Formats: sequence, C-alpha cells, structure tokens
Amino acid sequence: MDVENIIKRTISFVKEMLAGAEAGHDWFHIERVYRNALYINAEEQGHLLTVSLAALLHDIADSKFNNGDEEVGPQIAKEFMQRLEIPEEVILHVCGIIKNMSYKASLGAVTFSSKELDIVQDADRLDAIGAIGIARAFTYGGYKNRLMYDPAIAPDLSMDKEVYKNSTAPTINHFYEKLLRLKNLMKTDVGLKMAAARHEFMLVYLDQFYSEWEGKS
Repeated sequence: MDVENIIKRTISFVKEMLAGAEAGHDWFHIERVYRNALYINAEEQGHLLTVSLAALLHDIADSKFNNGDEEVGPQIAKEFMQRLEIPEEVILHVCGIIKNMSYKASLGAVTFSSKELDIVQDADRLDAIGAIGIARAFTYGGYKNRLMYDPAIAPDLSMDKEVYKNSTAPTINHFYEKLLRLKNLMKTDVGLKMAAARHEFMLVYLDQFYSEWEGKS
C-alpha cells in the first residue's frame, strides 16, 4: 500500500473513532497536531510515515477518557496498523511514541527516545499552548465541571505522575502546572520558536484574566 493511501485510510479511521469526542481532543485537535508535525518535520527530516502515523493516532483512545488505561490507545493503534500491513519496525516505533509523548508520561520514567518522538511531542505540545491551548484548557475544564479559578487553591508545582492524573484543580492552575512549562520542554528548534509566541500570548491572557477577575479593567 502506498503512503498516500495509508494516510488517507488513517485519517478516515481516526475521524470515525473520534466522532463525538470532547472538543479539545477531537479530530480537529489531531488535524492541528498533524499539520504541526509535518511543518516541524520539514526542518527536522524525521521518518515521514512514522511521524505522520504517530501524529494521527496519538489520541485515538486518550487514557483520560478510558478510565486511566494507558495501554488501550497504543493497542488500538497497533491493531489498525497491522491491518494496513505497516512494517513491524514502524508499528513498534509509532506505539513507542504514543506511549511516551504525553506530558504526564514525562512525569514518570521515560526510557524511549527518538527524533520522531521529539517532533510529534513538540507538535502536540504546541496545540496545548497559545490561543488554542487556552480554549482547550477551558473546554476540558468545563467538560469535567471544574472551577475556572479559585484564589484560595494554589497551583501544585511538584506533582508526580499519579497526582497529576488525578488532579481536579481549577483550570487556571493548569497554566502553572503544565501549560507555562511546555515552552522550555520543546525538543526541536522549530517547536521552540513556535512555542515562544504562544507562551507570551498566555502570559498576556493571564494578566488580563486577573485584572478582570479583580474588577480592575
């Protein structure tokens, strides 16, 4: 099967799997990450099929929506790629990326690394910051019925993986616990450059948020 057909079938599969998904983790999120990944890969020159499949399949079954099960996503992705007769080494690489690319994965022991992981991870992290990142944060917070902000609840800046997974903190806390940290975690030069402007936008947004919250503007 040619690469173009593989990508076309993968996109159709992901759209079908994510129909009705929470808006911050739906097909449009996947599409943005895929575009980011292709843009970064044009500079980094990673293995294109691996980067493309990992970007498209990375949230096929996010553990947040599957009772915390971190194996179901990679397993669904593996079975799909096997049906397409993708080479085994590519399947293993893509599954390794999916298992290790999330922010919460970085809070635990990570033993897998590759250029392609760096590319797709940066692409995904870019979609978690800036204007889109702010929208996604509040969308998910609303989905989980969380407070927007509570001045009495301070951000927890020392969470391990399990504490992070089970956090129910207000959405504003999430900026400090994750989003504002992502710029300095970028692995590629392209990703870092793109992240810088999005990071600054979040800082401006937070200043405006607090000003309005306190009735100063």
